[in-house]
Amino acid sequence: MTEYFEVHERDGAARVGELRLSSPRTTPALVDDVLEDTGSLWSADRDLPDGDKSRLTVLPHRAFPGGTPEEVQESFAVDAPDVDYPSVAVVSSEEVEPQGTDAYALSNVQSVTGHGAALVEAVVDVREAIPADTALLFSGVATPRNVALLAYAGVDLFDATAAVVKGTEGRYLTTDEAYFLEDLEELPCSCPACQQPREEFTREDCADHNRNALESELAIVRRRIRDGRLRDYLEGQARQDQWLTAAMRELDDQWGYLEERTPILRDERIDAATGDTLRRVEIQRFADRVTTRYRNRFDNPLVLVPCSAAKPYSESQSHRQFHDAIQWRGHLVSMTSPIGVVPQELETTYPAQHYDTVVTGRWSEDEKGFVAEVLQRYLERNEYPKIVAHVPDEGYRDIVERVEERLDLDITYTVADHPTDDESLANLAEALSGELKYSKREREHNTVRALADYLLGDGAGDDLFEDIRTTSRYPKIQVRDDEDTQLATMVPQYGTLSFTLEGAKRWLESAAPTKRVEIDGFVPHGSVLAPGVIDADDDIRVGDEVIVEGPQAFAVGRAEMFGREMAESTRGVACEVRHVEEK
Repeated sequence: MTEYFEVHERDGAARVGELRLSSPRTTPALVDDVLEDTGSLWSADRDLPDGDKSRLTVLPHRAFPGGTPEEVQESFAVDAPDVDYPSVAVVSSEEVEPQGTDAYALSNVQSVTGHGAALVEAVVDVREAIPADTALLFSGVATPRNVALLAYAGVDLFDATAAVVKGTEGRYLTTDEAYFLEDLEELPCSCPACQQPREEFTREDCADHNRNALESELAIVRRRIRDGRLRDYLEGQARQDQWLTAAMRELDDQWGYLEERTPILRDERIDAATGDTLRRVEIQRFADRVTTRYRNRFDNPLVLVPCSAAKPYSESQSHRQFHDAIQWRGHLVSMTSPIGVVPQELETTYPAQHYDTVVTGRWSEDEKGFVAEVLQRYLERNEYPKIVAHVPDEGYRDIVERVEERLDLDITYTVADHPTDDESLANLAEALSGELKYSKREREHNTVRALADYLLGDGAGDDLFEDIRTTSRYPKIQVRDDEDTQLATMVPQYGTLSFTLEGAKRWLESAAPTKRVEIDGFVPHGSVLAPGVIDADDDIRVGDEVIVEGPQAFAVGRAEMFGREMAESTRGVACEVRHVEEK
């Protein structure tokens, strides 16, 4: 049971937490000044220390280097004793068992650091084996250059050993390089240790600087996690070392590990500044849900259009011009890098209105390949009586023509020079001549059904909202039943649905996949804390709508932890309750 560590904020696998010592410490952080190592059992028997709440005690251990045979590790394994103070168990990534401690230190960390695939495999294996609300400690490897990647992977605690040792060896560390001290003509830093003439700067000062630089980088990492933007920072920082870039990409291939921990919605934008953005969980998940859950419900032709800088797209000047020409006679789907394709009903859904990209007018081959694949999967799932491509030549048309050839389609192209010039808009209007307009009612009904499909699963929109009324104006649509009882509201900030109690009951009774949290015998008000959770569905993600039910209460709210974390954790807020009724 974890008593002395609590996670407060999450950004994928990275967390801002609190090491609950007598003087609490916000993590990710250096902990060598509060770390007390009882010692190795290889050299001698060790007495169990008294311990206290001011320090983090590493319990007696036998560390195994990487590659130690499994039978050897099993023969000499140490079971951590049950103690009532903050404690750390030493484990190997090749043989991990939960020990009931607050933190776990990786014994073979030296053998995996510097190797992208090995590091990722080690972190994922350990994190998946230990409780979600425990901390992971990496000792002897953290530097200003690599600590952002380590935190992104899911490491919480570090020491300054590597940075200090390098300083005593005359290596001056920054976030992008390890300089030989004798090669520096001036000190590129303003930390306290560097506030002196270069000729007076010693190796002892260099060690102090390295620790300062490491602490400064950890402060940046914590800020980025709180902002939900550590990945944006890492895409630049990982370029400072090839193995860091390799590790980031290896992590991207760990879909299950990262996806489970990545929120389905947030306020912060995604900066699409590198090709690695295409591999982000948020991008891949949106593309996957659009091509496996979403289903077009309009009978009108498909109109493919380019994205816009302003978001949501419908509020941009260019898309208003497209709408003037289309006049609700076509189903609008925007093409964009890095998102893929965005049906008009999902234009506010994270991350479709929460990204910014570098605009050069030129598409990379990776971008073309990704968007073409998503468009192809979309068209294989959704049939249209006619397809109109109102797209410019720069990248867009190449993508559409690739898919047209692959699927043997007949697509009408309407752009003469630029999508918003008079001739092109006239061609677009002419291509839809004779098509019937769909109604505001149909548009709003299809929007809430599409959101339900995207959030809950294929077919959920029809299962939940077959017979409904909609009130209020887009994008703040309210969903009501035929007796005028409100069921849900569209939340334009995230492009999601917020259920009422009646809506939650309808959800529970429908065939749509549910996301349920089982709680103990109490009536929640505001927050449901993890100790009160009996069980939770594994497919719950942070930000999901959840049904909360126990012997005394039925409620609906939003998840603050992923499902397995709710069930395993002994501290923290599992979900926020919006509406509740006593049974």
